[in-house]
Amino acid sequence: MRGWSELAERVAGTTRTSEKTALLARYLATLTSSELRTAATFLSGRPFAEADQRSVGLGWAMIAAVVSKLAGAPAGALRAAYDDSSDLGKAVADVLERRPDPPDPSRSPRLDEVAEAFAAVEAAQTTATKSAVFGDLLARCDTLTARYIVKILTGELRIGLREGLLEAAIAEAFGRPQPAVSMAMMLTGDTGETAVLAKEDRLAEAHLRLLHPIKSMLASPADDSADVLARLGPVVWVEDKYDGIRAQLHRRGSEIRLYSRDLHDISGQFPEIVEAARPLDWDGILDGEILAFAEGHVLPFLMLQARLGRKEPDSDIQAEVPVAYVAFDLLAIGPRSGAASPNGATQGGGAVAVEPLLTTPLAERRRRLEALELPMVADGGRFALSHLVTADSAESLDRVFDEARARLNEGLMAKDPQSCYLPGRRGLGWLKLKRALATLDCVVVGVEAGNGKRHGVLSDYTFAVRDEATDRLVTIGKAYTGLTDSELADMTRWFDTHTVRKIGRYRQVDPVVVVEVTFDIIQRSNRHQSGFALRFPRIVRLRIDKSPTEIDTLANVERLHREFQLGAEYLVTAAVRGSQAGPAEAR
Repeated sequence: MRGWSELAERVAGTTRTSEKTALLARYLATLTSSELRTAATFLSGRPFAEADQRSVGLGWAMIAAVVSKLAGAPAGALRAAYDDSSDLGKAVADVLERRPDPPDPSRSPRLDEVAEAFAAVEAAQTTATKSAVFGDLLARCDTLTARYIVKILTGELRIGLREGLLEAAIAEAFGRPQPAVSMAMMLTGDTGETAVLAKEDRLAEAHLRLLHPIKSMLASPADDSADVLARLGPVVWVEDKYDGIRAQLHRRGSEIRLYSRDLHDISGQFPEIVEAARPLDWDGILDGEILAFAEGHVLPFLMLQARLGRKEPDSDIQAEVPVAYVAFDLLAIGPRSGAASPNGATQGGGAVAVEPLLTTPLAERRRRLEALELPMVADGGRFALSHLVTADSAESLDRVFDEARARLNEGLMAKDPQSCYLPGRRGLGWLKLKRALATLDCVVVGVEAGNGKRHGVLSDYTFAVRDEATDRLVTIGKAYTGLTDSELADMTRWFDTHTVRKIGRYRQVDPVVVVEVTFDIIQRSNRHQSGFALRFPRIVRLRIDKSPTEIDTLANVERLHREFQLGAEYLVTAAVRGSQAGPAEAR
């Protein structure tokens, strides 16, 4: 593991893509198949394979307690070190530097021993056992190895392995074509397995497996309707962009699974969708969105929130917040009941193989999706198809956008009908178009350093509006995005000299800097002093033309909240009554 950590440090230390690839390739080529599987998985920034449902379950308190004990340091040592670096792996290494007795280099853990320890931590039934296993592992590690073990455990590797770079390194290490490596990665969704297949010249054996989630294809943002047409036109496919839970639906016989965007099994949270899929006569994988849904119409996301986090919702909450699965893509399909396999292929164990459709054009995937004859909400089922139209001008796109918002959807997805499905990638064949409903001018009252490449940069802004009744500033949200690196660097220098008080990583600053903030909705919340929270807040720009006396007031926030509530209530009522609000598309 020491050698892996040294590699990671060298990769992090260079910004040149070619050098990163060469470093990785030389290292990977020296490993056995067993070592390679583990090393490649760790390089993906995870303790387990991407589709592995296991979670190590080590929280901050447990890590801090173990590290403090090993180093003989006070309880707050890790927090103080983290406040300095905003990097938990580095903070752990810094505290472990204080150990009275350094570890014996001959006991440094091997890659397979680290993997076994991760599995043992995950399997441990008690906090004491988890702590003991984790403590024994760290006790054998020098500070560099400990640093990267913690980075892997927390999913914060951050060594500059951008999308596709690891695939290029695997291809170079074993002299395989990169497209073949990329295809195997798409089909398996498993970096470690793909690396082993490449080493053993078995990439052609890679196959897509049911009940084994793959990463979701993502969309790139578009500035406006003209930008969409310039990049995808002259005629584009346009779907509603739904405000729900992205989910893959896998069906293999009577086994049904729903997987979230982060590849977690969420089947138990939506049992009615699972049961609706059970009588279907095909095996395969759908991509879609789970929505609060009644009478063929989308309900506000705020209603769906009542369903989230409930592992087994009772009948009352199921009745109160009905849900539907809106399908917009078909990723794999097996033969219909009684039909022959399209290619006669079989998977391990003799099961009939599904036909992967990832490289099939979207137009054909949509045609085959529609041919599945899903049990639609209009007929008492739990399925709908995404609302799909075509547009050939900015004016028509703007009109379709307004219609989508009237259906309580976020905006639009514009797609190239000839595009392939690229798991985990932001393909240029899919664009998303959203517009803020409103903005607020707020004053920054607190800042924190960011993580990863933004560690040391004050990039996380807490902002407030003015409560005129008490003439005080009340917080309403926190945003991490919107400003350029140059703006963040300038503001970091300013905030450094205008810090009023430090509370751990948080800095209270002079309330002078005004920012324009956009958001999706305003909702009631006890998290902030204002009693409100902004959903998905983003900084639009610095308002150097405005003083803190000109920021928005709490009364204005309350007015906007009432307008959002009234609009949502109207549309919900219209949907339930089957008025002109329009269906998501229930066929």
